[in-house]
Amino acid sequence: MSTGLPSSVLAPAISSVTGTLPLAVPASSMTNSFPSVALEAEGRDVPVEALLAEVGAVPLPPYITRAVEAADSERYQTLFARVPGVKGGRVVDDFVCLPDLAPTFMEIGGVKPPAGLYGRSLLPVLKSDRSGQIEADRTWVITGRERHVDVARAGNLPYPMRAFRTKDFVYIRNFMPDRMPMGDPKEALKRESLESGALQEDTRIGYADMDSSPTKAWLIAHRNDPKWKWHFDHAFGQRPGEELYDLRKDPHQVKNVAADPAYAKTKAGLSTQLMEKLTAAGDPRVTGDRMKFERPPFTDTSADLPAAPAGKQGRKKNKKAE
Repeated sequence: MSTGLPSSVLAPAISSVTGTLPLAVPASSMTNSFPSVALEAEGRDVPVEALLAEVGAVPLPPYITRAVEAADSERYQTLFARVPGVKGGRVVDDFVCLPDLAPTFMEIGGVKPPAGLYGRSLLPVLKSDRSGQIEADRTWVITGRERHVDVARAGNLPYPMRAFRTKDFVYIRNFMPDRMPMGDPKEALKRESLESGALQEDTRIGYADMDSSPTKAWLIAHRNDPKWKWHFDHAFGQRPGEELYDLRKDPHQVKNVAADPAYAKTKAGLSTQLMEKLTAAGDPRVTGDRMKFERPPFTDTSADLPAAPAGKQGRKKNKKAE
């Protein structure tokens, strides 16, 4: 797949924030997304640009609700980068992540990244004239999730997940499998919520870690229909402590093979790699008492945040008035 853009490179990336979907954008539309194209046409200096696809908390297909941080081999969150002097029209298979952007921009700007900064510069990947795998060790990525909506569960508790993703497998560790991954049902299952259409408009009405939408409302309304019950359970039900998906056979991450003896060695290896790297990075979920994200300020709600200064509120009101 080529972007058709000069001085650009297309690289797969997985975000720790959202789920992922294929990006299918005409090259002409993609070109218009880069302000530098117009600048270049005017003979002006061209900046470095990065454009990252994002899909938000989409309820379906199933692999997104299994782990918002894990995508199959054909459903990357796509990173487009346009850098002056870099060969364009390439598709790069290296795994990258959002923290890689900071050291990349620093290196391009001639600034040495500070010690302890997570992420690696992508400049060697960008400067390469090849497609496919550029750096041999960029074959995995770790992603994670704590919460999407502050009040999704009682006590404002998170649903902690970490995932280790390779080309062929995704291993997921659910640290609190007794909790509801999409949040507590709250009012979502009540008839008035379904009949009023509130589930299409109000995310916080129930299962709040999945954004409100017609799809969410429809699936909840059909949760007892034998034809669709499996889909409801797959999206909203509790999950085991470990999940493992063989992306070669199951790209949509539907069949969890974590308990399959045939995958015991693979699961053990991915689990070890995940925990070793999380520990080395000082992830609070696996270091100390492992409960840092279970206490304030992480369990504070948006209502607990200090009010915006009066001046800022006034400027917002004036802007609306204009």
